[in-house]
Amino acid sequence: LLYKRIVDLIGGLVGSLILFLMYPIVAIAIKMDSEGPVIFKQKRVGQNGRVFNLFKFRSMYKDAEQRKQDLREKNQMNGAIFKLENDPRITKIGAWLRKFSIDEFPQFLNVLKGEMSMVGTRPPTIDEVQMYMPQHLRRISAKPGITGLWQISGRNEIKDFEKIVELDCQYLESWCFANDLKIIAKTLYVVLKRKGAI
Repeated sequence: LLYKRIVDLIGGLVGSLILFLMYPIVAIAIKMDSEGPVIFKQKRVGQNGRVFNLFKFRSMYKDAEQRKQDLREKNQMNGAIFKLENDPRITKIGAWLRKFSIDEFPQFLNVLKGEMSMVGTRPPTIDEVQMYMPQHLRRISAKPGITGLWQISGRNEIKDFEKIVELDCQYLESWCFANDLKIIAKTLYVVLKRKGAI
């Protein structure tokens, strides 16, 4: 756990440095594309149910949260998670940010704050957790991560929430420091090959 926190601090510092360097350019692009804040803050559920503000570059229109309810019937995932291919709420610059996973960079601030880790399970939204069955709570028993086993196991192809929970529990049950390093390395490969947003 000490080594994991050291990696989080190093990764958080490097990621935050890159974030601050890219911020002016990304901020101008977001502002020119649509109205709304540059940084999007969303309540997410972290370790043992703790709620925190997750930071992302805004990749959707500012009324995206309100429009989500109208799109729920089009959800392409099975279970307590929402995902929609060609989501109409995503802006033009937002689609580009997601393609290269640039929208995720503000989460390095969450890592520095200790709310997230470099590797873990993805933090769900409050409304998603409200749909959880008791066996699903295992995935929020540890600190959430920027990347994880789900992200490097064909995230875009996985449509079943139960499979996501299975991968998350597999990560938690077999966790070791070396596996975290492998997941980080594979994540870099996935991003560089543009095999899907992280």
